[in-house]
Amino acid sequence: MAVNDDVKFGSNVKIFHPNLVNLYGCTIGDGTKIGTFVEIQKNVSVGSRCKISSHSFLCEGVIIEDEVFIGHGVMFTNDLYPHATNEDGSLKTDADWYVVKTRVKRCASIGSNATILPGVIIGEKAIVGAGAVVTDDVPDHAIVVGVPARVIGDVRDIRTSSPEMTASGCS
Repeated sequence: MAVNDDVKFGSNVKIFHPNLVNLYGCTIGDGTKIGTFVEIQKNVSVGSRCKISSHSFLCEGVIIEDEVFIGHGVMFTNDLYPHATNEDGSLKTDADWYVVKTRVKRCASIGSNATILPGVIIGEKAIVGAGAVVTDDVPDHAIVVGVPARVIGDVRDIRTSSPEMTASGCS
């Protein structure tokens, strides 16, 4: 595991255990914190003031906007129909598939062990519950849970009734 020289860092980025992460070809914004055993692949953009918790995987094509929380063990995917080999049996290379991009908008929160399928947009200030499998776009401010993830509420309703949510950032 390593942090490659081709990673572009903003100021005040905190990597808790640099020898226990795998970062290459990505961009990390100002003030972002990255936990242990995180992998962030090439062509990933992570915004400013984000928190990427341990054991999470951000594959090529993922765009994380500012102030996003990624819980422990969150997995992103980037291929709708993955295969190891081509029709002739040869191993696929970068040239053999199309990366499907995924975007997580500003101030969204993704709970531990969620899986995010390729091509979705997670809306601004949305919350994805722990263990959810996100197969479709998540609207701004939505709370989604389950397999597949479905909308069960609106963050704005919770923020008005919960002192700890009202006091949190991104309000």
